[in-house]
Amino acid sequence: MSKSNLLMITTLGLILTIVESMRFDLQSGHTKCISEDINSSAISVGKYNAVNPNEGFPLPDTHKINVRVTSPYGNNYHHGDQVDSGNFAFTAAEAGDYTTCFTALEHKPETTVAIEFEWKTGVAAKDWSKIAKKEKVEVMEIELKKLLDTVTSIHEEMFHLRVREEEMQQLNQSTNSKMAGLSFLSIVVCLSVAGLQLWHLKSHFERKKLL
Repeated sequence: MSKSNLLMITTLGLILTIVESMRFDLQSGHTKCISEDINSSAISVGKYNAVNPNEGFPLPDTHKINVRVTSPYGNNYHHGDQVDSGNFAFTAAEAGDYTTCFTALEHKPETTVAIEFEWKTGVAAKDWSKIAKKEKVEVMEIELKKLLDTVTSIHEEMFHLRVREEEMQQLNQSTNSKMAGLSFLSIVVCLSVAGLQLWHLKSHFERKKLL
């Protein structure tokens, strides 16, 4: 296979890789949560660290943070109290939004903590260097394995989206049916009230001998 084809495969693999890498600021006593929609049985790894504002010196106590990773149903996958760095890895037991929350500890006066966070899921979460050493495969083979896993991941994601779309359609149909029933009931109630008002007015006028 030519170098151009290898480059194309590598580029495609990089484009389709799912990686969340970011850096953000957090005020003392505040919390920031980041969510990621992860499919069931998908691998997920993450690492984080508080940025030292004074390089060459120990990290100040004001830059300690609390970290918690939870599943869509509230199950705890990682928990760190008063830490400055850490990492986590898990295989998703259920599909849905997994949440990582960072909380800066209370301090007076307030300080700003810069946090670097990298979250990988699916194909990007695999350690391909270890796989290559274990299976003794060449560069070309490992790139093809990456591409195959990426295509498989996309297929699973498309299937997941199709299931979600069917669920949304069912929810819309159910909502439309309920709205139609409620509208019909409202019309019946309005007509009943109007009929009672007419009957009451007619009875009143007959008693007054106006009719």
